Amino acid sequence: MQIKKSPKANLENYSKLFMQLGLVLALLVVYLAIEKKTYDRVIGNLGPVVLNMEDEEQTIEIEQIKPPEPKTPPPPTPDKIEIVEDEEEVEETVIESTETDEDEAVEVEEIIEVEEEEEVMEDVPFAIIEDVPVYPGCKGSKAELRACLQEKITKHVNRKFNADLASDLGLAPGVKRIFVMFKIDKRGNIVDVMARAPHKRLQEEAIRVVNLLPKMTPGRQRGTPVGVKYSLPIAFKVE
Repeated sequence: MQIKKSPKANLENYSKLFMQLGLVLALLVVYLAIEKKTYDRVIGNLGPVVLNMEDEEQTIEIEQIKPPEPKTPPPPTPDKIEIVEDEEEVEETVIESTETDEDEAVEVEEIIEVEEEEEVMEDVPFAIIEDVPVYPGCKGSKAELRACLQEKITKHVNRKFNADLASDLGLAPGVKRIFVMFKIDKRGNIVDVMARAPHKRLQEEAIRVVNLLPKMTPGRQRGTPVGVKYSLPIAFKVE
């Protein structure tokens, strides 16, 4: 029996064509894979990280809206400093020999026992104090007392600081920073208040406000009351 089949329907006639098409596609895929470009991942500069010994202490921002005022005149030029040559003669110190002869008798003075004085602890920064000073009304764990103290000081400054002071100073618009340093001594009193500000009246106002802080329970280091140094940055915004 003869099989009736069209020569065009016989796929074996196209086997070479299919193989060539497959090779062309494979070469195309390999070419595209080689030509594909990859780029290194670029991470932007994160900038330097500033570590502050007092990084736990907050910055207080005080906003003040004020119309522009004429700028204050520049400070007077300091007097010229004259350098004077030092013509004073300095006598040389002669050190005598303390060596003794082997045959020479050595006299030993009476030994007096001296009682050791109690160790006096220096002031400790607020960032590393073991037991922080306790603000009146604050309670809780060490972490809660620390957070409460910072919150109370922030509220005190915002309430007592004269926010209208900049209207009389003629300061240029922008953020003015006041840096205040003070100590809570062994008895819980506020002492040694110092401030640095762009204007003397702002400096005086910051010192006045900090001196109004109430007496606190003193901080302790290893169970002993110590003075605690506290830094208080204040951001004063003038618009």
